[in-house]
Amino acid sequence: MARTINKKKAGWAFVLLAIIFLVVATFSLFLGPVHLSFSEIFQSQIFWQIRLPRVILAALIGLLLSVSGVILQGVLRNPLADPYILGISAGAGVGATLSLIFGFQLGFLGINSIPLFAFLFALAAVLVVYKLAQVSGRTSPETLILAGVALSAFCSAIISLIIMLKGNLQLIYFWLLGSLSYANWSNVLALIPYALFGVVITYFFSKELNALLLGEELATTLGVEVEKVKLILVGLASLMTAAAVSVSGLIGFVGLIIPHWVRLVVGPNHRFLLPLAGLSGMILMVAADAVARVVLAPMEIPIGIVMALVGAPFFLYLLRKKRTVEK
Repeated sequence: MARTINKKKAGWAFVLLAIIFLVVATFSLFLGPVHLSFSEIFQSQIFWQIRLPRVILAALIGLLLSVSGVILQGVLRNPLADPYILGISAGAGVGATLSLIFGFQLGFLGINSIPLFAFLFALAAVLVVYKLAQVSGRTSPETLILAGVALSAFCSAIISLIIMLKGNLQLIYFWLLGSLSYANWSNVLALIPYALFGVVITYFFSKELNALLLGEELATTLGVEVEKVKLILVGLASLMTAAAVSVSGLIGFVGLIIPHWVRLVVGPNHRFLLPLAGLSGMILMVAADAVARVVLAPMEIPIGIVMALVGAPFFLYLLRKKRTVEK
């Protein structure tokens, strides 16, 4: 039975996670190929122009991907749902690559063309996966995952083909493996509106997400407009994933690991799950980026590889556990 937690305990958990985040972020600021003493670091351009925006960007990406994972797992009622596994990240990658390679300048309401195209393709990807996995009006977790894996492979092939035709192999490395090596203040400022808008709006749907956990029929009897709510929430998950992918490439498993872990600790109530998962995602991404920078220094490992090494075994464990329970 899922564990529950009251408001006071959730508050203390948030404070604890906030302290952990500050500690991890502080250590990350001191890590890098160039050693800086405490007295030098605040006077260094390396700190202000490279390390600080990179840590903030990692935190924002972790926030966006983890909250997206909470949404998808809640809407689909599937603990294995994740933007990366379902092909949403790969779809966003196709849109971002098309915009970047071919120089599309289309914008809407001040939104840059790269996250805009990433969002459109991410939304298309999740709709395609959902329709492919639907049989006789029902969607099984295994079919959903297979459809997502197949679409991810197809999207990755498209990205590879586009970039090979354009002759930019460095960019394919960036998109397919995920990296924060190009982090800057422009990326940070671009993500902040998506993070604020997406997380705040999602939190207002906590009650509806809780109702959906009971099943669509029961949620309807509780006054939830199920199809409308699902469309809004999936759109938000796609938007946040697209924003993250547009600046970092494909980084997987954040939206799988974090919601599942936090749910085990605090239970399924989205009023507590959403903020705690968001903060936990920030911690994970900042820590993973620090590992990516220092484990083979001065060479940097793409952060997507670090997350895959952690997330893939975790995914297989969850898949095996789910099948064992079903038997």
